[in-house]
Amino acid sequence: MNRFSSRIFTSLLLAVAFVGCDRPAPVSSLPVTQMQIGAQAFNVEIATSFHEQEVGLMHRDHLEADHGMIFPLPDEKVQLFWSHDVHFPLDVVFLDSKSEIVSIVRLEAFNDKGVSSHVPAKYAIELNAGTAARLKLTPGDHLDLPMDAIKAAAK
Repeated sequence: MNRFSSRIFTSLLLAVAFVGCDRPAPVSSLPVTQMQIGAQAFNVEIATSFHEQEVGLMHRDHLEADHGMIFPLPDEKVQLFWSHDVHFPLDVVFLDSKSEIVSIVRLEAFNDKGVSSHVPAKYAIELNAGTAARLKLTPGDHLDLPMDAIKAAAK
């Protein structure tokens, strides 16, 4: 291949590579289940393994208004959540083993310090910031957890 052909070939490869960059990467490979939170239905991803829970919503530019992530946690204890490399603020709704909300905290984008549940919690649900207030969620409210999340917590 001569120098001219080589440059055309390289240019074509680069063009193909850049065209591929326009396609959005898959958001997640986590299982998704439906959950009613307040008066709204949500599609929630279930993060069960330590790695899935550690990554959470990192590296995402946004979260759809009717989406969230649920964390069935191994132990009911005071939980600490952070938002390292999460590009948007979140509401974290903490629930106990009876599916009652025990606390709701706001987690700012890129917060490496984290926030605490303040009281023991067995589950956490991350939603877009402001969602808990819009749905009028308060500590003491009961949420019907999806069976998928309850089974995941039992493992």
